[in-house]
Amino acid sequence: KEVVEKLNETKNESPKRSNFIQAIIEDDLASGRHQQVVTRFPPEPNGYPHIGHAKSICLNFGLARDLGGRCHLRMDDTNPTTEDVEYVEALKRDVRWLGFEWGEHMYHASDYFEQLYAFAVGLIKAGKAYVCSLSEEEIRTTRGSLSEAGTPSPYRKRTVEENLDLLARMRAGEFEEGAHVVRALIDMGSPNMKMRDPLIYRIKKAHHYRTGNDWCIYPLYDFAHCLSDSIEGITHSICTLEFENNRELYDWFIDNCDVTSKPRQYEFARLSLAYTIMSKRKLLKLVNDNLVDGWDDPRMPTISGMRRRGYTPEAIRHFCDMIGIAKANSTVDFEKLEYAVRNDLNHKAPRVMCVLDPLKVTLTNWPKDKVEMLDASLWPHDVPREGTRPVPFGATLCIERADFMENPPKKYRRLSPGAEVRLRYGYVIKCEEAIKDDDGKVVELRCSVDLDSRSGKPLGRKIKGTIHWVSAQHALPATVRLYDRLFKVEKPGAEGRDFLEELNEDSIKVMEALVEPSIGEDPAGSRYQFERQGYFISDSVDSKTGALVYNRVVGLRDSWAKKQAAKKAPEPAAPKVPKKVKDKPEDGERRRPQKRSRSYERDKARAENPALASRLERYHKEMKLDEDSADLLTGSVELGDFFEAALGALNEPVVVAKWLTNNLMAEIKDASVTELPFDGKAFGDLVKMLHAGTIGGTAAKEVLAQMVKTGQAPEAIVKTKGLEQMDDTQALRAAVESILAQHPGETERFKNGEKKLTGFFIGKVMKATGGKANPKAVRALIEDLTQ
Repeated sequence: KEVVEKLNETKNESPKRSNFIQAIIEDDLASGRHQQVVTRFPPEPNGYPHIGHAKSICLNFGLARDLGGRCHLRMDDTNPTTEDVEYVEALKRDVRWLGFEWGEHMYHASDYFEQLYAFAVGLIKAGKAYVCSLSEEEIRTTRGSLSEAGTPSPYRKRTVEENLDLLARMRAGEFEEGAHVVRALIDMGSPNMKMRDPLIYRIKKAHHYRTGNDWCIYPLYDFAHCLSDSIEGITHSICTLEFENNRELYDWFIDNCDVTSKPRQYEFARLSLAYTIMSKRKLLKLVNDNLVDGWDDPRMPTISGMRRRGYTPEAIRHFCDMIGIAKANSTVDFEKLEYAVRNDLNHKAPRVMCVLDPLKVTLTNWPKDKVEMLDASLWPHDVPREGTRPVPFGATLCIERADFMENPPKKYRRLSPGAEVRLRYGYVIKCEEAIKDDDGKVVELRCSVDLDSRSGKPLGRKIKGTIHWVSAQHALPATVRLYDRLFKVEKPGAEGRDFLEELNEDSIKVMEALVEPSIGEDPAGSRYQFERQGYFISDSVDSKTGALVYNRVVGLRDSWAKKQAAKKAPEPAAPKVPKKVKDKPEDGERRRPQKRSRSYERDKARAENPALASRLERYHKEMKLDEDSADLLTGSVELGDFFEAALGALNEPVVVAKWLTNNLMAEIKDASVTELPFDGKAFGDLVKMLHAGTIGGTAAKEVLAQMVKTGQAPEAIVKTKGLEQMDDTQALRAAVESILAQHPGETERFKNGEKKLTGFFIGKVMKATGGKANPKAVRALIEDLTQ
């Protein structure tokens, strides 16, 4: 009955609910518990906000916006030794840049110092707090452990009068730091360590950036945070999972202080991003040790760093939507963030040409002084969008050094001795001679140009390669910074390692490049797609007229580089081309272009990419996949990578392939797996749960649909929806007995040997348990109960 009720609740959920916190708030508003939702973003101003904070900003401000409420911006400034007005301004600037406003609701915990002090006095008068004179080390050692209760402080028995007197003298500055603290008197034997007489005030003789030297005692986070929420009338205090154990203490302070508003705390999984650190302490060390160029270094995960890198607020908001809000911690692939950025810039960044590593090209049959202006599209792949720029074409050009090879491998489509390529928007050229210096390095190419081959004119022959270029005479010099991940391992500092030793020494590469002159006097912050190179932004700090500096925002995928990196494989058979239906159309008949099958496209992809052909053979012969599954999974690099990532979670190729081809592909239809809000590892985790019997097939399909919609981890969805298979043997036995009793005729026929009724009984039990029964266990019980 409980299972069915939960399933019915799930079915009746509003489709607009994007996460479990929104569902909670909507229910509270619908029931009248709250008339208006009030959330808050309460950072401590002790560093610049990072991408993890962006997730919280989008959640708190987004929920308030979408549900007709308001969100406060509050500085949790209760530690004067680490906080600074610089960080306050950075926080305000970054929240606004992300697209959110707080209006008149800007607050500081320091606004409430007098009220918080009064709450502490009230707790002491009620016998629920005391002044403790143990040292910091003594407090730590007497707190106990998870298996042992703590030892009560000998100062617990101080009278109310003694405690009030000591508190007043602490505030007056009579004592040195560490001499006394104020502790809540709760339970030293509590299994929750947070409840073992936690500290609520300590002495700190430090200048506060707002209150100056007015105070020398400051409240602790757990005390100040919840009471600040109450003072402001916050309805839903949303925080990350590491504060889950703090919720009991949060509620204790709210219940035991004289407050008029009683907010409730809800936790969600914080953002962990691969190859990134989120600790402000560690980020501060990188800044202070000059290992990065400040908080806004484009390699930093700070919002200011990402802004200078060229990320857009829309891309970051979309990324936060993609990863969703879950109850279970997980690590998000860095590629997912890059996907969101690339997807946003694709529609915003006009195209221009830039040569990063110039190689001189002299056109031997082009008039030396002739300059022809070519009309190049700013949006070549966005046909309805208008806009062009003039590109000068002269006798001396520059191309990428990587676009020429003296001894090219098979299927190389760029420039080589005797080969032709098309210059983007321009003419076809043929390499006639390579000039080398004394060290044997190629320093110039002498090429002929086909004067009748200007782009747009019929050529009469097929040119396979197209490369970008700039006019050597007109190009503008520019410094280009190619950024990579700041760390070379997925989880820096994990398992006690020194995160500083895992810095990526190749995280920045500086090149002196040439960019086409159409950009003119480029204003700082302008974004472009440098064709075939990636997305770039003119640096907001260093780029100036006459001294252009560009940061690479995110790169483009280079199919040739992938081929070079792939293992060599046997040359696959040429793809079979579908036969033509007719040699010639009938008079007056318009022939439709013949549609190529998807199988043909996969054959073609494998013919062009030996790595895919190698995978086809391996999947079929080594992994024992059927021909159709192996064919489908090797039709693209992305799908094969997704499949192999899933095998990292469950190394059962046939099982994973079956679920990927039959269920996931049906769910996403014609979309690419690169568009999914989760990765192959998460999909493998789902199949692993099914394979282990944790969930059934019906539940797995429901989880998969939710993953496609929200990107939540499968474990979190299963837990939230209560989809785990029944592991209570007695309950399962009772369900089978009930079904057998309800169908006496079928039961008797089954006992007499009509075993085909097994499926009938299993189906009935599965329906009765909402799909949560384990079919294998049900089959065994049916056999056992009908003996």
